[in-house]
Amino acid sequence: MKRTPLCEAHLALGARMVEFGGWSMPVRYTSILEEHRAVRERAGLFDISHMGEIEVRGKGALRFLQRALTNDASRLAIGQAQYTLLCNHKGGIIDDLLVYGRGEEHYLLVVNAANTEKDYRWLSGLEPDAELVDLSMDTALLSLQGPRSQDILSRLTTVDLSSLSYYHFKEGQVEGVEALISRTGYTGEDGFELFVPWEAAPALWRRILEVGEEDGLVPVGLGARDTLRLEAAMPLYGHELDEMTTPLEAGLTRFVNFEKGDFVGREALLHQREEGLKRGLIGLAMEEAGIPRQGYPMLLKGKEIGGVTSGTYSPTFNRPVAMGYVQRPYTEEGTELEVLIHGKPRRARVVRLPFYQRERRVG
Repeated sequence: MKRTPLCEAHLALGARMVEFGGWSMPVRYTSILEEHRAVRERAGLFDISHMGEIEVRGKGALRFLQRALTNDASRLAIGQAQYTLLCNHKGGIIDDLLVYGRGEEHYLLVVNAANTEKDYRWLSGLEPDAELVDLSMDTALLSLQGPRSQDILSRLTTVDLSSLSYYHFKEGQVEGVEALISRTGYTGEDGFELFVPWEAAPALWRRILEVGEEDGLVPVGLGARDTLRLEAAMPLYGHELDEMTTPLEAGLTRFVNFEKGDFVGREALLHQREEGLKRGLIGLAMEEAGIPRQGYPMLLKGKEIGGVTSGTYSPTFNRPVAMGYVQRPYTEEGTELEVLIHGKPRRARVVRLPFYQRERRVG
C-alpha cells in the first residue's frame, strides 16, 4: 500500500489504519461519532494526501479540458474552482473531480485517489494538445473543516480568508509553507483544503492541531468523512458514481454543459436526456431499525426496484439514512418502500437531498 507523508503522525495519534484506494489511511482516531460531531460543531483536520493532482498547462489546455470534461471550464476565473465530470463515450462516469484555474492555460485537476492512474491514462489517450503532469506524489493535501476552521487557519496565515469565497482559492504561506488555500471540502461544512509540498506536511499537520486545540480541533479519519459527506449527499466514486452510471442518473445534470460544444460522452448523454431516464438517485430515511448498506435491495410491495449505494447511521439526525438508485417512477419524495436488511424488509421513505445543509458561513 502507498503511504501519505502523515502515516507516522497518524500512528502516533493512535489511529486505526485501513486500506483505501490502494493507500494506508486512518479510519478513526477515537470514535467516528465523536469525530463527526467535532466537524459539525467545531473543527476537524483530515489527511487527504491520497487524492490525485494532475496539472494541465500550455497552449491548448482550455481547449483540451473543454473536450475532456462535462462542465464549461471557460467560465473559470483565475483563483476559482469548479466541480466537473470525466465521462467515457457512453456517458458513464470515469471520475468526478475539481478543476482549479491557476492562470491562463494553466489548470490543476484534483481526482479521486483510486482513479489517479486511470484518469491520467484516459486523458493522455485523448491526444491532449497541452502538457499533462502528475503531481500526486509531490503534493500533500490537508483539509480543515468545520465552523471554527477560518478562526484556526487565520492564526497561521496572512492570507485574508474572510474575502475568500466558496469554491475559490488563493496562494500564499501557511506557517511559512507555500500553499494553495482553497475554500472547498467534502463534509457539508465551511472549510479549507491546503495543497502543500509533500515533505512539509508533517510539521504543518502538527502545528495546525496545536493551534486549533483551544477551539476543540481534532484529527478526523475516513469513517467520519464518509458519514459527513453522506449527510451532505455528496456522491462517492465506487458507490453513487461509476462507469455504468451517467451524470443525469446521478442528479448531476447541472454540471453538464451541453451548450459549450462537443465533449466526450455528449452524444450519449443527449440521447439519454431525449429518451428519458429509467432510474434516478434518491435519498432514503429509515422508518424502522436497521442500517442500509451498499448493495442492499430496495423493494416496493415485495418487488425489487433498486439498490442502496451508501448508507449509515446519521449522528446529526439520530437515524439511519441512505442514498441509492431506484426505477424512475419511484423517485418522488414521500414514496414509501422497504430495504431488505439481513433478509428482512424494513420500512423507509424517499426524502429530499441533501439530508444536511448548513447556512454558509463564508466572508
